[in-house]
Amino acid sequence: MIAKIVKPGHKTRGVLNYLFGPGRANEHTDPHLVASWDGFAPDPGRDPDATLAQLADVLDLRVKQAGHKAPKSHVWHCSIRAAPEDRHLTDDEWSTIARRVLDATGIAPAGDPDACRWVAVRHADDHIHIVATKVRGDLRPPRNWNDFVRADKELVAIEKAYGLRQVPRGDRTAAKRPTRAEQEKARRTGTDRTSRERLRTIVRTAVSAATSTEEFFRVVEGTGALVDIHYFPSGDVRGYKVALDGDTNAQGEPVWFSGSTLAPDLSYPKIAERLTATAATPAEPTEATIWRRLAIAVDEVPDSLAHSEDEHAQAHIAVLLEALDALPVLAPADLRPQLLQAATVFEHAGRSRIRAQHQQAQATRQAVKAILRQPAPKDGALLVIALDALLLAVIAAQHWHRTRAHHQQAEAAQQAAVHLSAARRSAATDSLTALRHRGERLPQWQLNRQVIAVRHALPDLAERILAEPDWPALAATLNEATTAGHSPARLLVQAAGHRELGTAHNLSEVLTWRLNRLREPTAEKPSPRMAATPIHPGSATPPPAPPTASRPRSR
Repeated sequence: MIAKIVKPGHKTRGVLNYLFGPGRANEHTDPHLVASWDGFAPDPGRDPDATLAQLADVLDLRVKQAGHKAPKSHVWHCSIRAAPEDRHLTDDEWSTIARRVLDATGIAPAGDPDACRWVAVRHADDHIHIVATKVRGDLRPPRNWNDFVRADKELVAIEKAYGLRQVPRGDRTAAKRPTRAEQEKARRTGTDRTSRERLRTIVRTAVSAATSTEEFFRVVEGTGALVDIHYFPSGDVRGYKVALDGDTNAQGEPVWFSGSTLAPDLSYPKIAERLTATAATPAEPTEATIWRRLAIAVDEVPDSLAHSEDEHAQAHIAVLLEALDALPVLAPADLRPQLLQAATVFEHAGRSRIRAQHQQAQATRQAVKAILRQPAPKDGALLVIALDALLLAVIAAQHWHRTRAHHQQAEAAQQAAVHLSAARRSAATDSLTALRHRGERLPQWQLNRQVIAVRHALPDLAERILAEPDWPALAATLNEATTAGHSPARLLVQAAGHRELGTAHNLSEVLTWRLNRLREPTAEKPSPRMAATPIHPGSATPPPAPPTASRPRSR
């Protein structure tokens, strides 16, 4: 079950008009009361002599008695919805559920004769609405502080008592969802994402690219977004807010969002904590070096999650999100939608109630920033190697969250893995084909040498590998490693021992990309696949880009 408590209102009659009306799409059927504070409230849905005006008057009686002492926003409105697979609950069962939630939240404690007046309305099979007026019989306000958390905790007990689906609970670290008004505004302006969502992507990508808070603000401004920096009297930065140029309210003013309203980890203190823990990023000599460095750093994340303290592990998961935020900037256009979606859904998995010790993830964070300071790579295999490592790390993050009962984060990581896997398959197609062609052109004696290596290193899997269509790609990779001075058998043992292979559908492909991560950089042939337009160093504008500003606003 899920409870939703909306912002307090000041019109009892207005809420009742909606609950007993047809609904926005005529979805309301048979609206009626299932319970009330005394069991005798007029029911306009079932009693032909009762009216909405009468029901509103009796609910507002104490509000009128309190006069100017009554809260301006006196209407408490909570909806409770069952899961789609839950059984049909009777009116009596919904009545009991409503009373338990009202007792838990402090709106109407059980046995309290001065409790607030309330009614529970049912106009659909799967949910009810509770409406209460926040004035007690002694004309004081109720003690309903933290009511959502208390209601949610009670619903957990109700799910167990009634044998209903136990809905995964969050830890209140999720980013705030766009409001209905924001969504409608996006539709009117012809954009598929709201300003809040677009700004969240811009700020996240800027955090991935920047090495200092000063550079962070410059990168955000460079995307065309407006930045308003707030300072303490001492001159230190207190916080910031951002807006899209051209996104204005009714008064023609920019619609600002503070960092903390974009996401809990995008507040200025949280960003400064991460960037302070980032050492200077050294210059890298070659494109292959920086991308392999990223893949190797990410490849160590699963082991770190398995053997590190929770605070260290959370730091590695946080930097995984930074890596995912960076990739849409550098990837070819056809891969960007899947990669952007992977970063978007993994966003909640990137944080939890565990406080990260960000200095523990320095190597990976430096590698992420290094790739953003170079033009997009020309070799498609480099992107595939990084995606392959990231996919394994995201799956490990999913397991880490699940074992700690971080249900929503685990689900977010699982969804991210689906998008990341699709992007990896798409990116690998051309690179794997090129490797297969190179393997098919190997002299027989070189091919035989790699066959012997596979049978020696992986005797139980060798025949399956040699029969797969992508075996020539693996043979080409092994041959290049041999030419570079590596032992192919030793590399195969290392690759097979590094990760479980039993569930892999294509062993040759899996081993190909693992070997590419393990072996030292070599002079590799470029693939026509990676033809993305180079970006300027430090640029962090993810597709789709926000409107271009003629002059960023900052103070």
